[in-house]
This record gives sequence, C-alpha cells and structure tokens, in this order.
Amino acid sequence: MVDSLRSALRAPAAPVALADLDPRATTLAPGDKDRTKDVAAAEGRRLAELQERLYAEAAGGGRRRVLLVLQGMDTSGKGGVVRHVVGAVQPQGVSVTAFGQPTPEELRHGFLWRVRRAVPGPGKLGVFDRSHYEDVLVGRVRELATPAVIERRYRDIVRFEQQLTDDGVTLVKVFLHLSPWEQKQRLLARLDDSAKRWKFHPSDLDDRALWPAYQRAYETVLDRTSTDTAPWYVVPADRKWYRNWAVGRLLLETVDELDPRLPEPAWDVAEQRDRLIEEHPVTG
Repeated sequence: MVDSLRSALRAPAAPVALADLDPRATTLAPGDKDRTKDVAAAEGRRLAELQERLYAEAAGGGRRRVLLVLQGMDTSGKGGVVRHVVGAVQPQGVSVTAFGQPTPEELRHGFLWRVRRAVPGPGKLGVFDRSHYEDVLVGRVRELATPAVIERRYRDIVRFEQQLTDDGVTLVKVFLHLSPWEQKQRLLARLDDSAKRWKFHPSDLDDRALWPAYQRAYETVLDRTSTDTAPWYVVPADRKWYRNWAVGRLLLETVDELDPRLPEPAWDVAEQRDRLIEEHPVTG
C-alpha cells in the first residue's frame, strides 16, 4: 500500500494535546464522501479475504490473531465501526466483546481478569467495544480508584499488551476522536428519534459535563500506553464515512502486512480427487 494510514494516524509523541488534532479531518481519504464509501466497500472485501486466510492459517496450527480495541466518548461510533467495518468479515472469524460496568464476579478479580478471558483465539479478528482502558479512564475521572492504583494499572496494561504481542496477537488500538459539538448533535438526534431514544441515558449528559477531564485522561492514556508493539491510532470521528473507512483501512494494512497463508494439506490432493471421481453413485 502506497500511503500508510497507520503512520499518518499514529498518536503523536508525548505529550499529546487532543485539542491540536482535528476531529473533522479526512487524512489520506481517497476522495469525497461517496468515493470514500466506494473504496471502503472494496477494501472491506479485501479485508474479508485476508481474514479468511488468517482463520485458515489457524486451522493449520497458526497462533496469529488481530485485536481491534475501540475507545472513545459516547456517540463516537464504536458500534458503527463494528457494524459497518467488522461486519464485512465472515462471522465465524470474528469475536466481539462489549465491556460494560463490571459484574460482582468480575469485581472479585483483578481488572484484567475479564479482559484476558475475552482475548480472541488463533485466527480470529477480535473486537473490544470499550476495553481494559475504562479502568484508567472512568476510574480516574470518576475517582473510583486512587492515583496510585491508576498509575499501577498503566504499567499493568503495557505489560499485558506485550504479553499478548508475544503470544501472536497484533493490537490495533483506536481512539475515536470526537468533538463536543458533534456529540451534542448526535445526542439530540437520539432524543428526537423514537427508534433511537433507547440508546440515550441521562448519565450521558453527566459524562458530557466531564468532557475536559475525560480528554485529559485520554491524553494520559495515549502518552503512557502507546508503544512500538501496541501503538494508538487517533481516528477523526466527526465524519462517520471517514471514520469507518479509516478504521477499515487500519485493519486492512495490519492484516495485509501479516500476509496470512493458507495451510498446505497433509494429504494427497490428486489421490482424494481420484477417490471422488471413482466413487459409486450416491443414491437417495
């Protein structure tokens, strides 16, 4: 691929200032809205082909898999990415986990316990709709954990992600960068549409009131947990058509670089073909 979107959207070196990054940007987009949607559809088909190879590679004993981590403020489009981007891939090759408020059982364990259980198996494209990062975002903003605990969690996350990488997991960590103005329009749209009103909750406005604190928390996450083996990508999310293309392109570049290979059969192809040709007619 000529232009690397991964290079273009990789989180800048610390200290990150989200205010300097345009949430309406269309970095390296192949054209206008219609053109980009057409390209996204074609690239989605290519991603599906490569994912099928990765799935087949695991059937031959391969350990490699890809984990897409989606983080962002409410309405930034995590669900939309799952629907429009990941939906292009064969379902048997995908595992999606949406992390909500921890259950009583999960609270009895370390914060990474439930995350480890959701790591995709070999050959899979795994998706985390929210993730272990909630424990250093909400935990910090809502003061659900002490500063010392939050600091330890940053280190635990970096160590955990390195372990995943060592075990054949390629992480694609995406922060969907949304503007407060665009979030306001999307929340109003939910309130005005009876078919989408169920998605709204008054707590959405409580979190919105904490926007500056969340932005600072995300900046710290990008500063502290973007590494060479598990970098963060900041995807402008105000334009849905660009957001969907960009995340799909990040995945495509990633899986294309992995270059998954179909396993060679352990049996003689010609022999099995002859058996099929020479078999007795099958009767009903």
